[in-house]
Amino acid sequence: MAPATSARPLANRIVRCRKCPRLIDHCRDVARVKRRAYRDETYWGKPVATFGAANPRLFVLGLAPGAHGANRTGRVFTGDSSGDWLYRALFEAGFANQPESTAADDGLKLIDAAVGCAVRCAPPQNKPAASERDTCLPWLVEELRGYRRLAVVIALGRFAFDALGRAWPASGRTPWEDPQFAHGRESSGPVSLITSYHPSRQNTQTGRLTREMFAAPFARARNIVDAATRSSNP
Repeated sequence: MAPATSARPLANRIVRCRKCPRLIDHCRDVARVKRRAYRDETYWGKPVATFGAANPRLFVLGLAPGAHGANRTGRVFTGDSSGDWLYRALFEAGFANQPESTAADDGLKLIDAAVGCAVRCAPPQNKPAASERDTCLPWLVEELRGYRRLAVVIALGRFAFDALGRAWPASGRTPWEDPQFAHGRESSGPVSLITSYHPSRQNTQTGRLTREMFAAPFARARNIVDAATRSSNP
């Protein structure tokens, strides 16, 4: 199985990373034991690279790969309920060619968008340590430096927001004005920041996050990207 990536050289380095033994061991253990529903599948079981356009207008940052989602399929936010919510929202806003993301070879393509995670390995209980976030941070910094067309970033959840707050200045970007985490909050700058609740089961099944709420940041991102495109192509 080949990883679905945005920039192959960087993606290959991410996939080969072994800097967090606890996370690497967990990815391998999950891939070996498997979930019963997927017992006939071959799990990816390694770090998961960013997926989408190599030089996007929109960058979406999540927390970490799901143990039986991206850690199984090899593509970020693919094969679990969080991905169902995310790619449907991207499709409805015109950033994806289809609303489903079930497998790395399902034909999904992102349009002027890329999706990644603050931590590239599936963590136990979906809770990476702060030290693991910081160890993974240089990958995010390198990606941000290469994204020269960015118009907007969406941070899914406080963990991604915190990681982005560390990586953004390290990448040489202009700081946002008063960035704070709240669903739908927008912080201005040369690149806009929009924060959103993460589409985890804990949020979607309790009603804390509805489809309409989750769609709103992506609709706003669409407007920002369209305006940036018009200004660069008068």
